[in-house]
Amino acid sequence: MRHLLIGALILATILPADAQTLIVPLTGRRHRAIESATLFHTLFHDFFRENDGTTYVQTGDIPAMWLRDSAAQTIPYVRFEPYFPALRSRTAGVIERDARNILTDPYANAFQASYHIWERKWEVDSPAWPMVLAWVYWRTTGDRSIFTNALHRAMRQVVTTYACEERHARCSRYVYPYHVPTANAYNPDTGMIWGAFRPSDDPVRYRFNIPQNAIAVVALQDLSQLALVGYGDRALASAANALARRVQTGIDLYGRIYDPKYGGWIYVYETDGLGNDALMDDANLPDLVSLPYLGWCSAFDPAYVNTRNFSLSSADPYFYRGRYAQGLGSDHTPVDNVWPLGIIARALTSTSSVEVATAITTLAETDSHDGLIHESFYDNGYWRFTRSDFGWGNALYAELLFRALAGDVAIPFAESETIEPFEVRTQTPQLVVSIVQIENASMLFASLRRLLNQ
Repeated sequence: MRHLLIGALILATILPADAQTLIVPLTGRRHRAIESATLFHTLFHDFFRENDGTTYVQTGDIPAMWLRDSAAQTIPYVRFEPYFPALRSRTAGVIERDARNILTDPYANAFQASYHIWERKWEVDSPAWPMVLAWVYWRTTGDRSIFTNALHRAMRQVVTTYACEERHARCSRYVYPYHVPTANAYNPDTGMIWGAFRPSDDPVRYRFNIPQNAIAVVALQDLSQLALVGYGDRALASAANALARRVQTGIDLYGRIYDPKYGGWIYVYETDGLGNDALMDDANLPDLVSLPYLGWCSAFDPAYVNTRNFSLSSADPYFYRGRYAQGLGSDHTPVDNVWPLGIIARALTSTSSVEVATAITTLAETDSHDGLIHESFYDNGYWRFTRSDFGWGNALYAELLFRALAGDVAIPFAESETIEPFEVRTQTPQLVVSIVQIENASMLFASLRRLLNQ
């Protein structure tokens, strides 16, 4: 991998300014040209340097900063920071801003530039994503500037909040002020973290969302390492690890069912810990399909394989199949609307180059005229879509092309390869040969250098 990057860097220094177009292979022996600068769209249009030294990240065409989206929009670009140190202050600013957001209110999921709350929906994964971003950044750059007092306090707040919501009935004061269709009965002793809303910002059906608890396990293990290397805080590290183990045990005990018609063990999307489960998946990440992307398990994990086969089939009520696309939808958008996020997550966790090429073909044929990614689109008419510029979707699409076309391997989210023991993290299949990977990587480096110099 390293020789590919060295070759790409050398080639990037001699590329002419107009030679920065990626040729993306599609199915049916077709291809499409994509301006490589488009893959950095969110980085240069949605990131804003604030007077307090932090970086405010809006999610595309909505002027608000989600904890989840801001971290997820940043992670794909951390890979460039060893070669472009100018990016580091931008990412460190996102980490600091999200730390301050968490300290403002750990239950809020989205904030304004003024630090006022945009939305106060308790979503278990919201405080997890900034911890994952901090870990990925530290592991990639070794930059200790992120270890501020605010981040330390935010890490403590995350552990405190998760521990409280693990004992929600006995500890929490969180109340959403409006009625939502959620079953309130639940087992208070599962060890998992009680939630109110899904990653889609829609209310949960049952209180324990399995993908959200899975990324919480990953984030808590990352937080434990950050507490040690950044602050020497052994008490915080120990508390985070202990909580991660309890949540993981809860997932193992309550987060899956055995059903021969699905091949055996299968993960459920939500459960109340009392025997009621939601057998479904939602396109918003974290979801069940994305578990290997999160570093929680391998794409070869038997229970994951069964779950994936279920999620990407007509047995899942949120899997839609139309003339122009097939994939996961969401309660958040109309029926038969497929989400590019779901298509991308399917490709990122695939072990088949054909499946990856099919996903990229669908995305290339249904994106905007500017090459940007929608939130969702109608599977029988892609010109009917929601949101013309979805920052998170743009960033994750870039992640997919960085991996499949430029030979890149991302830093794992998890401190170990995967949370599940003895499993090896899977890699996204490559669609082009090594020399083309080098050419594509060099064009990405050249585009980024040009954008930074403008």
